[in-house]
Amino acid sequence: MKKRWVSILLCATMIITAGLTGCGGNTNSGKKEGTEGKVHLKWAMWDYSLIDYWEDLADEYMKTHPDIEIECVDFGSNDYSNVLATEMSGSGTEIDIVSIKDVVSYATLIEKNAIVPLDDYIAKDNVDLAKFNGVTDQVTVDGKLYELPFRNDVWWIFYNKDIFDEKGLEYPTNDMTWEEYDKLAREVTDTNFGSEVYGAHYHPWPSTVQLLGTLDGEHSILDKKYDFMKPYYEMVLKQEDDGVCMKYPDLITEGLHYSAAFSNGNIAMMNMGSWAVTTLLTKLSSGEFDPELCGNWAIASYPHAEGVEAGTTLGAITGLSVAQESDNKDEAWDFINWVSGEEGAKVLAKTGNFPAISNDAVRQEISSMEGFPQDEQSMEALNYKKMYLETPYGKDLSQINEVLGTYHSMIMNRECTVEEGITKMNEETAKIQ
Repeated sequence: MKKRWVSILLCATMIITAGLTGCGGNTNSGKKEGTEGKVHLKWAMWDYSLIDYWEDLADEYMKTHPDIEIECVDFGSNDYSNVLATEMSGSGTEIDIVSIKDVVSYATLIEKNAIVPLDDYIAKDNVDLAKFNGVTDQVTVDGKLYELPFRNDVWWIFYNKDIFDEKGLEYPTNDMTWEEYDKLAREVTDTNFGSEVYGAHYHPWPSTVQLLGTLDGEHSILDKKYDFMKPYYEMVLKQEDDGVCMKYPDLITEGLHYSAAFSNGNIAMMNMGSWAVTTLLTKLSSGEFDPELCGNWAIASYPHAEGVEAGTTLGAITGLSVAQESDNKDEAWDFINWVSGEEGAKVLAKTGNFPAISNDAVRQEISSMEGFPQDEQSMEALNYKKMYLETPYGKDLSQINEVLGTYHSMIMNRECTVEEGITKMNEETAKIQ
């Protein structure tokens, strides 16, 4: 694939210091001019050679903005947040546009005063934040917004239609409570040796259990009181005991990837993020996955607690920010606004990724991907109503995540009871100041 203006940081073999933007990077200060007097913008990102949309977004923008030249600077993915934070510390960086990978790195860059508030730009250009379905409210810090999301990943129930057909059962719906989901998972389960079917599947991430209780909008992983997680841990552990899902220790031992588990054709329902769509379509198309086993799949909206609106889900965002040290802040903002708007959304959807805004045109682009399920329910599930961030903004997030991860493993490995694990979560996070 043709690559334009690429700088690659070899993070494993060199130390990034302030003022150095990459191998062969331009370290001159002042306004950076591109070829033929164009304004030259440097865009920080990860995995440039592996993620198609970086180049696609830059190319499409430059087609309609001939006075702009965009250089993609790859910081790698393994330690992106730390390397980026080092690069953005102090003066000297030449980065103009910053890709925000997660909430932890977002918080770090705000604390370092490395990115600027976007509120004045948003007001000037009359950007309607409502199109982001409330997500920007969850990353507003002290009344200021420092990023615009351009990509969303939301959670759905992926299910194997063939399994339900063979059992003569109705498919999962877009309006299920967790109690109804549990009942359906049990109905479709088959524990007979040689014909085992698991009604549900939970990847070992803490999020697949802990976050089920945050869909009410009243709780989050920042609460430091986690009794709301108890019924969901009890549900999953009881499913393990009854053969409704695979056991956590076995998944850890086998290192079983969620897509590989689903591809075996014996998992009826799997709660997973929208990133799994591209994985399934790619591996089915390449022949790595057998379409006879998992090719007849579909999606349903995430289940919800009683009293919560159907179509409420969890998710994560990828955002863009303007670097504090940029000499081209206005031009950087214009690019960010374009990427986060309808034009950028169309480009993103064509690559099989999910934009932060969702409208009929975007949904049509996604559903037209070869192999995407065409049933009415899957189409409806694309139009989620509300998304709560898996990891909302908070200065203690990294430490809290560590505590919750530790006791998630202990609960799921039966090293402690649910009550004991949650009590320790409450006690340990209360110590974090």
